[in-house]
Amino acid sequence: MEKQERDKLLTNAMDAYGHYLTRLAYALVKDKEKAEDIVQEVFIRYYLHLDQFEGRSSVKTYLYRITVNECRNYFKSWAFRKIEVSKIVSTFLIEKETPEEAYLKQEDKSYIAALLNKLPTKYKEVIWLYYYAELSVKEISDILNCSSNTVKTRLARGRKKAQLTISEEETDHVKKR
Repeated sequence: MEKQERDKLLTNAMDAYGHYLTRLAYALVKDKEKAEDIVQEVFIRYYLHLDQFEGRSSVKTYLYRITVNECRNYFKSWAFRKIEVSKIVSTFLIEKETPEEAYLKQEDKSYIAALLNKLPTKYKEVIWLYYYAELSVKEISDILNCSSNTVKTRLARGRKKAQLTISEEETDHVKKR
């Protein structure tokens, strides 16, 4: 493959998926700068291994899988074990709205993000990919390299754990009154 063709494929992938990959990485690592570093590493790996991409999945699925793997590698790394992960809520597109609406929306996002952060990583990954990245169960199974049934089970258990967390917090809130 010629360098110009490789460069064009990389540019197209960066334009089409860069924002989504950054959001995914951020949802998993909870650090904006680290998420950006991970996505940069994803695109470097994609560029270096373009010749090996067989097209058995879409480029989007392929890049999501590399991103998830890079995030997992980060969690295994020495750097992650030696630092405290910040608790920053994921940033989404801001629409034109009143300050009150923006505040309420941010409160809801903060609450949902806090619930997701309490879930084990294996549930957090599938819930984020399913609801926020809007991927199908099949695409998620390809990304996480597991069966569709495993993805469905993790989705169900993750939802149940999130519901239990909501119930516990509501109970604690009532007790404090």
